[in-house]
Amino acid sequence: MIIGIPKEIKTDENRVSLPPAAVGQLALHGHTVYVERGAGGGSAFSDDEYTQAGATLLDSAAEVWSKSQMVIKVKEPQSSEYPYMREGLLLFTYLHLAAAKELTHAMLASGVTGLAYETVTDPHGRLPLLEPMSEVAGRMSIQVAAHYLEKKQGGRGVLMGGVPGTRPAHVVILGGGTVGTQAAKMALGMGAQVTLLDINIDRLRYLDDVMHGRFVTMYSNSVNVAQAISSADAVIGAVLVTGAKAPRLIRHDMLKDMPDGSVIVDVAVDQGGCVETTRATTHSDPTYIIDGVVHYGVANMPGAVPRTSSLALSNATLRYALRIADHGLHDAMLSDPGLALGLNTHAGQVTHTAVADTFGLPMASMVTLRF
Repeated sequence: MIIGIPKEIKTDENRVSLPPAAVGQLALHGHTVYVERGAGGGSAFSDDEYTQAGATLLDSAAEVWSKSQMVIKVKEPQSSEYPYMREGLLLFTYLHLAAAKELTHAMLASGVTGLAYETVTDPHGRLPLLEPMSEVAGRMSIQVAAHYLEKKQGGRGVLMGGVPGTRPAHVVILGGGTVGTQAAKMALGMGAQVTLLDINIDRLRYLDDVMHGRFVTMYSNSVNVAQAISSADAVIGAVLVTGAKAPRLIRHDMLKDMPDGSVIVDVAVDQGGCVETTRATTHSDPTYIIDGVVHYGVANMPGAVPRTSSLALSNATLRYALRIADHGLHDAMLSDPGLALGLNTHAGQVTHTAVADTFGLPMASMVTLRF
């Protein structure tokens, strides 16, 4: 198979979809890999490393897209990349289509086959291609919250762990999945007081057990959320509904009850955000203030630590890329139903229930599709 790796062009995105070592594995399997010059520069991977691994360097993104049968990216196509999409091309990347109406319709119009990292599922029901970036974002969320709690950054001037004789920061985490769990670990490690809310009682029991009751768990409903955030120094939005828009757990009118200078880090912003006042921001301009509350809504948080993130992402994606390249998408999906759940669009049709439901579009059954 001919595989393309273009340079990421989303604002402040420095990750690369595959580092040289992963490209070398594809080359060992006999596949051709085209890499746009400079694609790995933001993650400190040189062009020479890619050529030594067996890649062929191309000078432009247009060449990479046009010559490839499968394009592997990190982030969803940007508007300037829409013309590159075409029927017969497989795009393997994060898509988050339920929060991206324009992109969804552009993909349907082009006929491109969209395989989304975030909806691929393993036999245990986990999301193996979302998990590594969720781990990074969860850990980063506490670093970010600690930074923006500083007075100079607009925050309350609260030290995350406090010092003897003072109260530590109160961190409220909405969601007990990978992001929420990693955030809790980091916040506890910094000495913060942590409250975590989720609708899954079994998950709350599990987290209470593995963390030995070091934080407060609460069932997530509107009353408990309102109560928790009223004393929060920092709130981490860690809600995920696979393939669908995140539910809005914090309404605009609830901000008035939060302390001035408190911080919201909405990691769910990729899926529309779980806070009504959240909007996507960039690493260059990451925050804004509404009703005295600092909002951080960077939609590609792991892009701030691109080398770690690129390596972690490829550790998860490479085995799927190899399976697709070796056997073709159709046979790869037949042998792995969890991979088939990653299919979001094909030949102008929506193939994922959550995306179809979000936009009121018909959904094509897998058995009717032709590859």
